[in-house]
Amino acid sequence: MVGGIDKVIYLPAKLTEQLGGFQAEGLNVQLLTEPSGATAENVLISGDVQGVVGFYDHTIDLQTKGKCITSVVQFADVPGEVEMVAAAKAATIKSPADFKGRKMGVTSPGSSTDFLTRYLATKGGLTSADYTTVKAGAGTTFIAAIDNGGIDAGMTTDPTAAKLVSSGKAKVLLDMRTEDGTKQALGGLYPASSLYLDCAWVQSHPAQVQKLANAFVKTLRWIKGHSAEEIAARMPAEYAAGNPQLYAQAVHDSMGMFNGDGLMKADGAKNVLDVLSQFSPNVKGKKDQVDLSRTYTTQFTAKIAG
Repeated sequence: MVGGIDKVIYLPAKLTEQLGGFQAEGLNVQLLTEPSGATAENVLISGDVQGVVGFYDHTIDLQTKGKCITSVVQFADVPGEVEMVAAAKAATIKSPADFKGRKMGVTSPGSSTDFLTRYLATKGGLTSADYTTVKAGAGTTFIAAIDNGGIDAGMTTDPTAAKLVSSGKAKVLLDMRTEDGTKQALGGLYPASSLYLDCAWVQSHPAQVQKLANAFVKTLRWIKGHSAEEIAARMPAEYAAGNPQLYAQAVHDSMGMFNGDGLMKADGAKNVLDVLSQFSPNVKGKKDQVDLSRTYTTQFTAKIAG
């Protein structure tokens, strides 16, 4: 299950399929999609899927509920998210301190975008009580929310961000598609897009997990060796929504987020725990009870030769 299969932050999932990566490893993988990582994790817990391509932070959140979920391939060391502000509000919303009294869009309550928005507000000297959280989804629903004044600003990803910028409807306030932008906004790395699986399934299916890791790392390396135009051309035509140039621009703006090796950086994982321990109702007050070593593993990606 992918938490939004057409989002550029999760591009390695579909690209691996398009490049024949699963087939090359002898795997039969069916890619499904849900609008957000928060809903994608539910089908993993229910056993309807074996894995999720979503944000790493869900593995920490779920551990506090007694579920052992582990990231086996880390696609990115940064969120790939962009805080967008409606063009008409850009002159008055220039930093997180200006979130006060505003309607702030997130994909859904309890999602990674919700936690990150809360964290940004805190860095701006505010709390989540100082602004209104609005479920804006992604893609067309997010754009509509900007259009009709449903939100003043909000967190989204490409290609939605590229569409808003090109149409002049919104401007980039904070860019977490790069390491520099992420460190500036959050104070450090924030590992996000990943493949996570149930711990018991990983232990009982090591050969399959290794093959999945092989396929995804091969794709991450392929991304590093190709242009945005070449990557976009390999994706399904419908992802471009009739505008191939704009889609290639969206890929270009976000492709730097992918790490090329699939490895989790330990300091990044700690940063995610720090953020969640402040803003996730499930993790708050339980930081010392979280065993980070069970939320991710590098045992499969580390075996893949350079």
